[in-house]
Amino acid sequence: MKTAFKFLKRMLIALILVLAALVAGTFIFVKTAPQFGQPPQGEHLKKLQQSPHYQNDQFVNLIETGMGSFGEMMQTLPKMLFGKGQTPQQALPVKFGENATKATADTACFVTWYGHSAFLLELEGQRILIDPMLGETAAPVSFGSTRFKYQKAIPLEDLTQIDAVILSHDHYDHLDYPTILKLKDEVGHFYTALGLGSHLQKWGVPSHKIIELDWWQSAKSQGLELVATPARHFSGRGLTDRNKTQWASWVIKGKHHQLYFSGDGGYGPHFTEIGEKYGPFDLAFLECGQYNKAWSQIHMMPEESVKAGRDLQAKLLMPIHWGAFKLAVHEWTEPIKRFKVASSQAGVPMVHPYIGQRFQLNQEFPRPLWWEEGA
Repeated sequence: MKTAFKFLKRMLIALILVLAALVAGTFIFVKTAPQFGQPPQGEHLKKLQQSPHYQNDQFVNLIETGMGSFGEMMQTLPKMLFGKGQTPQQALPVKFGENATKATADTACFVTWYGHSAFLLELEGQRILIDPMLGETAAPVSFGSTRFKYQKAIPLEDLTQIDAVILSHDHYDHLDYPTILKLKDEVGHFYTALGLGSHLQKWGVPSHKIIELDWWQSAKSQGLELVATPARHFSGRGLTDRNKTQWASWVIKGKHHQLYFSGDGGYGPHFTEIGEKYGPFDLAFLECGQYNKAWSQIHMMPEESVKAGRDLQAKLLMPIHWGAFKLAVHEWTEPIKRFKVASSQAGVPMVHPYIGQRFQLNQEFPRPLWWEEGA
């Protein structure tokens, strides 16, 4: 009996030591691995604290916003692990490099979508990257959510002479450490929501190339006006930095085109306010995917995305935040199918190009059913 007690005692001590080592190792990893970035500190933090949207040591939404309870999140786990249809069965068709002739008119606007929320705008003579998550894993570790297989790799070597990068928030499926390292020397300026500059400086981006904007603030990029506008979401890359940086949607105003990018976020009255201040928009990029009832206040359902487009007074809608990663339990083609139905019922035109397909706004409206090739 005494021998058994000693054995159990030793096993308990060993288990405690293993758990302690695991916790310590995780803490050290989060604090030292560069992909986690660096939360704002010192004078930078003091400046952020002056924002009217920074309260009780964190950034806040305009209206009360919940992110789902732990129990609700856990209910999705079995479906996340064993659900069917969440990833394509075949490599997705892409059109990288096709129709890549350099724009000759500064009045033109070309769009190239890279999947999820990443795309390139060639707008009135400038090259602008939006949330360029072009890496393979939307997580700080290699075994996180990996990009769906494409028939051809994203040609990062073609992304040169970038005038501006716009960043909506610091989640891994929008702000990608490997991508920033590869592109930072090709970028003129980074325009971000408040606080994201801390991550960028940690990764070697000079401070003079970083412009942080609070909601409703604007900056000039040559002839374009970039406006940070509200979104209903949250932020954080590590264990202790929840909402330490801001999240935003963006208005891109040119002489000939006016565009809107939603970033991530739930539905709310801010869309109407943005539409009244800056609409109508020639094209609105609206998140459509990775939704669930458990977190419905921080990600829109497709029908809400279309409604947001109408609130914004957008003439044309493009669903984004799908087609690249498995971050929710719905089938991977469900977002685009629901968005198409809602768009048709609302009488609002939409565009859904191939990944990598470069199209010209007001000239082409590609609507291929390309996802059927990867279903």
